[in-house]
Amino acid sequence: MASDSILVRGVPEDVRAWIEEECGRQRVTQREFLLSLITHAAKPEEGPTLFDSMAANAAQAGNGNLPFSFIDLFAGIGGLRLGLEAVGGRCLFSSEWDEHCQRTYKAWFGEVPHGDLTKIEPTDIPNHDVLAAGFPCQPFSIAGVSKKNALGRPHGFEDVTQGNLFFILATIIQIKRPPVIMLENVKNLQSHDGGKTWAVIQSTLENLEYKIFSKVMNAAAWVPQHRERIFIIGFDRHVFGDSPPFEFPKEPAGPAPKFRDILEPAADPKYTLSDHLWKYLQDYAQRHKEKGNGFGFGLVNMDGISRTLSARYYKDGSEILIPQKGKNPRRLTPSEARRLMGFPDKPIVVSDTQAYRQFGNAVVPRVVEAVARQVVQVLDWHLTTNLKGCLLKAPKNGNGKGRTRKAAAGGVTRV
Repeated sequence: MASDSILVRGVPEDVRAWIEEECGRQRVTQREFLLSLITHAAKPEEGPTLFDSMAANAAQAGNGNLPFSFIDLFAGIGGLRLGLEAVGGRCLFSSEWDEHCQRTYKAWFGEVPHGDLTKIEPTDIPNHDVLAAGFPCQPFSIAGVSKKNALGRPHGFEDVTQGNLFFILATIIQIKRPPVIMLENVKNLQSHDGGKTWAVIQSTLENLEYKIFSKVMNAAAWVPQHRERIFIIGFDRHVFGDSPPFEFPKEPAGPAPKFRDILEPAADPKYTLSDHLWKYLQDYAQRHKEKGNGFGFGLVNMDGISRTLSARYYKDGSEILIPQKGKNPRRLTPSEARRLMGFPDKPIVVSDTQAYRQFGNAVVPRVVEAVARQVVQVLDWHLTTNLKGCLLKAPKNGNGKGRTRKAAAGGVTRV
């Protein structure tokens, strides 16, 4: 049986020739041959295969999903990476410019991320299955916009130092053509500038021929914190078609997490508010209450959830204060902030100030994991039902040439 053409990304010629030879010898298509190998990889008792290392990665991750590769852009301290690794992902490349985040990332993952993404050539980034990026939030966040309005500074895509980083990301997507993209940002992204910012982001990705799914998800079902973030998932139409069966995850079953569960039994007294600061926060809240505003400190319900942990938490901790009997309330310790975000008990290697900033800017890994599991289901679906030549790449057309992937005229659309 003649074998159909193969487009496995980055396969050496000798391996390609071996696959074609085996297909001819066994009189099977490449699809049948690859599925046989992968099925065999899931049954180690039947002997070693080419995919042993992949199967080991999946087993280590604690799931039976097909392993995949990803890159981690605007990586922060690795919240996206932790979620993707939990479902079998293998990180091939990371980028984060902040030196304090780099220090944490190295301590947690054993590597220093590449620096400024604007100085990295897209062609130097390895091929990958999933592009993950928590691109900068400040130009589109409510707090960031308010601050920049007060200072008379531009925001959104008019902010050339931050907003246009999205287009750096879009250029990488255009050049590398990852089958899947996973982006994360603040909830306000969709409403910023009357919806114009979101319209440009969505249309840019769709012009690059990705099927886009987006949803604002609240992490409160996974961690005891109100934390809403938008997730944007894109599937290359040339790989998955126009209707990949993706759905965002449902909230986990079982009792809701409680704030008290993340607390240390005995926090250092230095985290208790001074009399001066506690009086200031109470007076500040009273003034705004009299004006009909909702500003003020947040005293946590120990059996409920907290407000959103922000990057400014190091200033006074006012949004999340822990009541204490017979004394002033206290702030979270850095370790408690780490647990409130759902990060594992990895070492904190930066100052308290930097730790609060890092956790306040991070994504909740458990939410990423839940979304990533849904992505993996689509990968499995594609492999088992829609594969026409090889893993995660579009088949060649009748003249033997790969399909042309259209992009926006003249490159990525800009405003």
